[in-house]
Amino acid sequence: MIHYEQLWLFFALVFGIIVLPGLDMAFVMGSTLAGGRSRGFAAVAGIIAGGVCHVLMTALGISMLIRLIPGMFNALLLAGALYIAWIGISLMRSESSFGLRPDIQPRSGAATFRQGMLTCLLNPKAYLFMLAIFPQFLRPEYGLIWLQALVMWLIIAINQLCIYGSVALMADRARHWLQRKPASGMMATRCVGGLLIAAAMFTGFEGWHRI
Repeated sequence: MIHYEQLWLFFALVFGIIVLPGLDMAFVMGSTLAGGRSRGFAAVAGIIAGGVCHVLMTALGISMLIRLIPGMFNALLLAGALYIAWIGISLMRSESSFGLRPDIQPRSGAATFRQGMLTCLLNPKAYLFMLAIFPQFLRPEYGLIWLQALVMWLIIAINQLCIYGSVALMADRARHWLQRKPASGMMATRCVGGLLIAAAMFTGFEGWHRI
């Protein structure tokens, strides 16, 4: 039997972590501004799919292996930070405001999904959570480990859908306004690019500092 008080505590922790601005949230915002609501929710779906991989890795003990071999964590940390920083730099150097110009072909939903999944998989904050918090709630006395992991993934997925979905809806409304104001759209592009770079630097530094 799963301990419900522990699940409520886990829910609160997950909500508090996901609601903080970070790499995943910035990617959802940028994808929505570039391609509209459908691309934003494709990004959300990719991030949720990446969460499935995180849970599977933890349940299979791969996260414990990363803890025992810090070099593996360092490599993931740097790869994630560099990848997100690269996206941010691309936006900062872009001559167009996301995909808001009519002659710009937006990224497909499938490509956005894959990039969202990769963003989640390379997000250092996710690995810190899976290493430090997630294992604390997997207890043999609460029942089958895989069932506990499944329930906790559902909690994570619901939080991601609600929070990032809300971000996508708000960004979609902002997109319609920015389409009528090209100069403001360009400024938004630069701001999101800077946000991605700052998030990559902050998350990478914090993760490295805690090793």
